[in-house]
Amino acid sequence: MKLVNFKVHTSDKLRFGVKTDAGILDIEKAWEAAKEKEPHDIPLTLEQWLQSDEDSKEFFQQFVHSYKNQGELTYQEHSLEITPCVPKSAKIICVGLNYRKHAKESNMDVPKTPILFNKFSNSLAGHNEKVELPADSKQVDFEAELGIVIGKKAKGVSREQALDYVAGYCNANDLSARDLQFRTNQWLLGKSCDGFCPVGPYLVTADEVGDPNQLKIETIVNGEVRQSSNTSDMIFYCDELVSYISTYMTLEPGDLIITGTPEGVILGLPQEEQDWLTDGDEVTIKIEKLGVLTNQLIFPRSAFEERGKPVTSQRV
Repeated sequence: MKLVNFKVHTSDKLRFGVKTDAGILDIEKAWEAAKEKEPHDIPLTLEQWLQSDEDSKEFFQQFVHSYKNQGELTYQEHSLEITPCVPKSAKIICVGLNYRKHAKESNMDVPKTPILFNKFSNSLAGHNEKVELPADSKQVDFEAELGIVIGKKAKGVSREQALDYVAGYCNANDLSARDLQFRTNQWLLGKSCDGFCPVGPYLVTADEVGDPNQLKIETIVNGEVRQSSNTSDMIFYCDELVSYISTYMTLEPGDLIITGTPEGVILGLPQEEQDWLTDGDEVTIKIEKLGVLTNQLIFPRSAFEERGKPVTSQRV
């Protein structure tokens, strides 16, 4: 299944849906229409679904697949505001230098253990959401990444069992302000700006994805392919990452692990070829089986207007 958080209008409450052939099925409305005939309850939000046991998730899937009036309670995806496909409460755990060719282009050694850092919930952004560039950064970069969404509490799990704790996967863009990232020896500032972790548009359940270590992954900027690789180039695979992280911290349902980026980022280019992201640039992350995540970068207009400066693109 492809699970979606969405709003019909910006001022509306957050709704939970599933992508079907007819459109995005509104789960709450569908349940309201059918619950008198059903002996069980179902999760009506993404958070409830993530917290559900396997029997409840299986019943939910059966309900979605068997629902006969999908056309009456679905929305066309293009008409909706798609919001992040993980809870706001999620831990966001990031993995650095996890692709061999990316480590090489960065002139860094292949790590012997996973390099971990974090983002915060303020960095989450949804599909088609505009992301403001930091006012004093001139070196904003893209990073296509596979996101792992945890489906049940995991502490000290073995590599062999690790993927049993995964609810599903999603596209992610680890946007990075390189000049802020390397201002000090801590990466946090350049990684956790508002909107710097777009995810989605869907949380695709693990059963639909299959092997997460064999997926084509791409970044497209203004129609041009800038990254093109496969998750098979990862140094530490998804099962290794979940097991390793759970050794040191408890993973909860909804937690997000973004698993590193392949070669092709702006940082890896010769200095004279580094064409950093700027106002109006459109960045698309495309991972096999997970759909397409697109965001536009914009200048922080309110800040510029307050200073009396015109807002113009740096792109030439």
